Amino acid sequence: MALIMLKNLIAKAGIKAAMNPIAEDMKRVDAMIHQTLGSDIRRVAEVADYITNSGGKRMRPALVLLCSRALGHEGDDAVFLGAVIEILHTATLMHDDVVDESDMRRGRPTANARWDNPTAVLVGDFLYTRAFQMMVSTKNLRAMAEIAAAANRLSEGEVLQMDNAHDPSVGKERYYEVIERKTACLFECAAQIACSIANPSEEKEKALTEYALRLGYAFQIADDVLDYAGDSAQTGKNLGADLEEGKVTLPLIYAMQRAKPEDRALIEEAVRRGHGDFVRISEIVRETGSLEASLETARHEAELGKKALGVIPESVYRSALELIIDYTVERNK
Repeated sequence: MALIMLKNLIAKAGIKAAMNPIAEDMKRVDAMIHQTLGSDIRRVAEVADYITNSGGKRMRPALVLLCSRALGHEGDDAVFLGAVIEILHTATLMHDDVVDESDMRRGRPTANARWDNPTAVLVGDFLYTRAFQMMVSTKNLRAMAEIAAAANRLSEGEVLQMDNAHDPSVGKERYYEVIERKTACLFECAAQIACSIANPSEEKEKALTEYALRLGYAFQIADDVLDYAGDSAQTGKNLGADLEEGKVTLPLIYAMQRAKPEDRALIEEAVRRGHGDFVRISEIVRETGSLEASLETARHEAELGKKALGVIPESVYRSALELIIDYTVERNK
């Protein structure tokens, strides 16, 4: 009965309903983030407070909590590690915004837009190092290793994305190489650090890390779809930003494969130059069915993720994981 009620709630309320089983723990994660990021340096404290109050779904700490609870672990260390991974994630966003010259995220000016690039980079460094200070204090060598490896892969992902920029020959394989490092690896890391404290069987650990990886793929693909189909008021970012940065995402890859030669040439030129007729290119993406094809790819990743959860015992936590991956694909922001 509890599982049926939870599924009915998610249909009405989306991600917040899926978080219901861990709502109190998530409040504790937020409190720990704010407590931990205090600084005697006024600007550091001001920027850190601004960036951590800018919203966001808190997907990564939620994964740590849901995975550990699904494995039967009830300890407070899941809350602490959830805060660690969210601080690390926030640091990467601050650096990404500088690299991408972004001026809006989650409907608010980015830190680099509100202050300046040096401030955003240095406060991002403060968040990175604070996350590692917290991580070391746990004395959990497995969690330290997983988080350090994920941070390394995140950096590789950003560099790889820069290498691929303005290159219309980027295909699905190279796209997946980027999103595995840029997004999915941190979701996978959340599951791995949950396993580091819950000590599940090898089969269950493999299942949860596979789920998390598929969730990361589905999340990023759906995010890339929103760049062509979303509402900037809901997504909190400027539509067409990916094209302006020369990023070849899945909707564009499918569009170039399906478009008429003259339309494909228009897209290729826009990718090379970093600007073009975004309205017309968006029309081509829609006309070729590339948005729906991208969503179908995301749905396939979601199905693989849910299938992996089959070895995890039924509970409200496993049900929440299943509902979150469905929400990830169908969201509008």
